[in-house]
Amino acid sequence: MNFRSRDREEPEINLIPFIDVLLVILIFMMLTTTYSKFTELQLTLPVADAEQMRDRPKEIIVSVAADGRYAVNKSTLEGRSVDDMTAALRAAATAGPQSIVIISADAMSPHQSVITVMEAARRAGLSQITFATQSAASAAPAQH
Repeated sequence: MNFRSRDREEPEINLIPFIDVLLVILIFMMLTTTYSKFTELQLTLPVADAEQMRDRPKEIIVSVAADGRYAVNKSTLEGRSVDDMTAALRAAATAGPQSIVIISADAMSPHQSVITVMEAARRAGLSQITFATQSAASAAPAQH
């Protein structure tokens, strides 16, 4: 009987194919991953075409003066309450609930005046509200 120990060869793990597969997966992930920027907002701003002025029967223009007086479609309102504004908006809403309320408030008008118009529009069933503004260039006083 031969009791000598045999020389056992230790199995070798070849890492080169493993590294090749990992590199291919890494390259694939880098090419297919989309990166998004969380630090900035991407906005698509609307474009206004000043040349196309057309009749808009669905619009109700509510003007708010600096002292809190109201005008609906260029006719001055006597009262300043929410009920008076609601009645005026209902009368001016020729297109029904699809009418658009455009609030054109003076920069110095009280905040409560604008909120009153918004509350009156809600009570009148008008849900489409927008605000009229002007560009900074047209707002600057002309200097001679």
